[in-house]
Amino acid sequence: MSEAKLLQNEEPEEIDYMELDQIIDKDFNNDKENLIMILQSIQRRYNYIPKPALSYLAEKLGVPYSKIYGVGTFYSTFSLEPRGRNIISICLGTACHVRGGERVRERIEETLNIKDGETTEDKKFTLESVRCIGCCSLGPVIKVNEDTHGRIMSDEVKTVLDQYE
Repeated sequence: MSEAKLLQNEEPEEIDYMELDQIIDKDFNNDKENLIMILQSIQRRYNYIPKPALSYLAEKLGVPYSKIYGVGTFYSTFSLEPRGRNIISICLGTACHVRGGERVRERIEETLNIKDGETTEDKKFTLESVRCIGCCSLGPVIKVNEDTHGRIMSDEVKTVLDQYE
């Protein structure tokens, strides 16, 4: 297993349970009907959903851990593993693929020394391939966080990534 992969499985900082209480109780009124929004809020805070936060959430809402874990793993927008500060989404849908999306992905992997689904050792970047970003006419497309970069060529990858250092 690569070092980047090993680092990806480490738990980061301590969980701030007072902050979780703020999210669960004050922001969402301790209402289990708000489970997805609570999970989104926790992920925004930690950039993923730490497993201790899932356990705490289950206890606070009175919902079985298995149900919360199921929701966390069902939706692809949630990550239960630590991710980098910058999330790179590379579109490999049909339009992007035929326009060179695979070459762009390979160049990102070479530049950052990671594979799809991995996080860099310094936790600056996580690479995730997706099936469609919804900008087919701009292919190939990558998104870094919320920034969309269209018609990107493999030789432009380093210049784009340098903006996020």
